[in-house]
Amino acid sequence: MGEHMNNDAIRLHSVTRRYGSRGTSVTAFDQVSLAFPRGTFTAVMGPSGSGKSTLLQCAAGLDRPTSGSVTVGDTELTGLSETELTLLRRERIGFVFQAFNLLPSLTAEQNVALPLRLAGRRPKKAQVREVLQQVGLGDRARHRPTEMSGGQQQRVALARALITRPEVLFGDEPTGALDSQTGREVLTLLRGMVDRDGQTIIMVTHDPVAASYADRVVFLVDGRVNGELTGTSAAVIAAHMTKLEAAPC
Repeated sequence: MGEHMNNDAIRLHSVTRRYGSRGTSVTAFDQVSLAFPRGTFTAVMGPSGSGKSTLLQCAAGLDRPTSGSVTVGDTELTGLSETELTLLRRERIGFVFQAFNLLPSLTAEQNVALPLRLAGRRPKKAQVREVLQQVGLGDRARHRPTEMSGGQQQRVALARALITRPEVLFGDEPTGALDSQTGREVLTLLRGMVDRDGQTIIMVTHDPVAASYADRVVFLVDGRVNGELTGTSAAVIAAHMTKLEAAPC
């Protein structure tokens, strides 16, 4: 069985996403084909309105493409019902956003256990502690968000995303609300998850420093892929973004 598994965590094939009705429709995403290999860290960048959030939503099964196909592992999403898509997201995909989205009345360990409770599974204390340990918060399990720094809260959000052992972790500007030092600590943590645990991460960011932690940076312009860079510095990524943003429409 394992022999025939493809090595991509997620594949997009000719994905197009239009919004609106005929006559007033906007194409946010145009015939995009992209593969995200397992155990890799990809950053997605592009000027505002380039289709970054559309990519994230279609790839994560939060939104359905107008045409084309999205495959998570060996599961093609087009034919899935809303219920099946919800289950797939819950069991196989993790999310970390710019806002930490923690419940203030719950402790760190209760916040982390939430996805399992929502899935009707009883969280094992050891499992919850293990992921908190993984993000360096083993000693903060009983603290509430208000008793934590922004960086610690984002680590709790990360642990919450990892509790279901997702095949793919999506980050939407995960360091956007953090100061640069704290942001680097979270990025180092993400990098370690890829290198040590073989986690697959796809991160939308506008920050060249954040993008430099990834294995490759995919650039989007006007809903199309506009090249990629691999294993390069923040300065090179920033220069490339400046060029893209200065290009005539």
